[in-house]
Amino acid sequence: MKQKLQRILPEVTKPARYTNGELNTCHKDWDSVAVKMALAFPDVYEIGMGNLGFKILYHIINQRDDALAERVFMPWVDFQQWMLEEALPLTALESGQPLKKFDIVGFTLQYELSYSNIIKMLDLAGIPRWAQDREEADPIVIAGGPCAYNPEPLADFLDCVVLGDGEEVIGELLDIIKDCKAQKLTRQETLLRLAQVPGVYVPSFYQVEYYPSGEVKAVHKLHDQIPDKIQKRVVADLDQAPYPDQMVVPFLQTVHDRVMVEVMRGCTRGCRFCQAGMVYRPVRERSVETLKRQARELLDSTGYEEVSLTSLSTGDYSCVQQLVTDMVQECSARGVSVALPSLRVDSFSVKLAEEIQKFKKTGLTFAPEAGTQRLRDVINKNVQENDLYEAVRGAFSAGWFQIKLYFMIGLPTETEADLDGIVTLAKNVLNIGREILPKDGKKPTVTVSVSSFVPKTCTPFQWEAFNRQEVLLEKQAYLRKHLRHPGLKFQAHDVQTSYLEAVFSRGDRRLGQVLAKAVDLGCQFDGWTEHFKYDAWMQAFAELGIDSEFYAYRERKAEEVFPWEHLDSGVSRRFLWYERQKAYQGLTTDDCRFTSCTGCRVCQELGVENRLQGGESSGR
Repeated sequence: MKQKLQRILPEVTKPARYTNGELNTCHKDWDSVAVKMALAFPDVYEIGMGNLGFKILYHIINQRDDALAERVFMPWVDFQQWMLEEALPLTALESGQPLKKFDIVGFTLQYELSYSNIIKMLDLAGIPRWAQDREEADPIVIAGGPCAYNPEPLADFLDCVVLGDGEEVIGELLDIIKDCKAQKLTRQETLLRLAQVPGVYVPSFYQVEYYPSGEVKAVHKLHDQIPDKIQKRVVADLDQAPYPDQMVVPFLQTVHDRVMVEVMRGCTRGCRFCQAGMVYRPVRERSVETLKRQARELLDSTGYEEVSLTSLSTGDYSCVQQLVTDMVQECSARGVSVALPSLRVDSFSVKLAEEIQKFKKTGLTFAPEAGTQRLRDVINKNVQENDLYEAVRGAFSAGWFQIKLYFMIGLPTETEADLDGIVTLAKNVLNIGREILPKDGKKPTVTVSVSSFVPKTCTPFQWEAFNRQEVLLEKQAYLRKHLRHPGLKFQAHDVQTSYLEAVFSRGDRRLGQVLAKAVDLGCQFDGWTEHFKYDAWMQAFAELGIDSEFYAYRERKAEEVFPWEHLDSGVSRRFLWYERQKAYQGLTTDDCRFTSCTGCRVCQELGVENRLQGGESSGR
């Protein structure tokens, strides 16, 4: 194997993706460890190595004496060709062992357009792609991540799925696999044990019944010992949760190539389009002292020169001013910069950014999401137009000259006036920059980035239809025309990839055969423009007689049973429907951290309340 790799690596792009041996990798004696798990990320090395959850699980598993975790990523197409020619199976980086030899292969479900890569990786590993075809010696194939709240399109490929925080459940999974191996239990007996762990879903133990019209009629469990509904697992106290004191330092530049400390988890701002804001509830914050210690340890063990304060909305951290002040002071003393990746649309956030970026003014990104206040109220984006103007005024005054504005098109109730609002906002921001920046200095530039709204599970907009592709293209053309102006730049996300995302985001098990067919037709790396094969996907749907428009363009009925009905994020369906009704009335909902309980019921269902470091707790 090593000889073949030595011959292959000089022939492929970015050979460091496959070489192993980076700083802080963990190598254990293969034969002396009871449980072996491959952490599989269905994209290339430099994308997967930027995933924080991946790093956390690697650390937790390798802390155990009786278990090991090794990494495997989707090989690029040139390396796949060599694997085919040399008859090489997909192997893990650390030991070089084939994936087929592991007890567990755990995939990250980060993005719907990575589903084809999951099947391709199973094929490359020689692991039967269909769960029902796996034999006793084959690994247990599990998955977790944001898309786990509707894994149904992948249900026939996965042995089990974990809902919620992986830290909370990974130890139990390893213990059960270890015990089942020692007792020589069958694969089915092992899966039945796993299905009884809270937060673990075994798709093969649930049967879906459909109406003749195609909608889901019911989901039935096939064993009395397993729950009717699987509820997500939640870490109650992030300060007590395990977190790496060292992370693997890659040989090549990766996404998020820096120290990452997770400031908080969850968001209760309640944007009605945002899946993460619903499924990661309640809010749980780490203390300032814990974050400073974690950053210190990671800087010492990695040598990185930048620390990123990560979360869904770091500006919402209740002690953010103290944290930023302390971190900048500590880090600047050792020549390390601090990054605050997510900013609110307000002047307070600009002041934080100014404190962090004192010497190097990179661009700032703000996300108004919609062009008019009416539509921002519909989506519950509790931001006023003046908030944006005040923020950019502060940014230009502090020396920034590049501003990026992020919007969505195709939102429920959107009209042409809302598109005109995007144009007006962008031009007003540009004019503010021209007024403030010195005439003889750098010219302001405003980039308008537009994506297409995709309805997501477990959100108030899970009932909505996806805009037809031709409509979205017309809206993009309209904006492109009206934003053709000096100082303005326009970017738009590909509509066809958004369409496929919309199909799979709310899909059911019948899409599994489409996935398999598409992979056989050459589909992989669907999130990469140069490899996305829309025609092949449409061919797969056509050959199987499955209507993709049924999943994308159809508005769901109020009482309709969703394919993910048996998977519980903790937020009640009643609350989500009520929020949808409020959207159509143009009514907003406050953030429960700062007002009263909004009735989503996640705190009551999970027994875990919002945990703020500012000395407050809400959610009752």
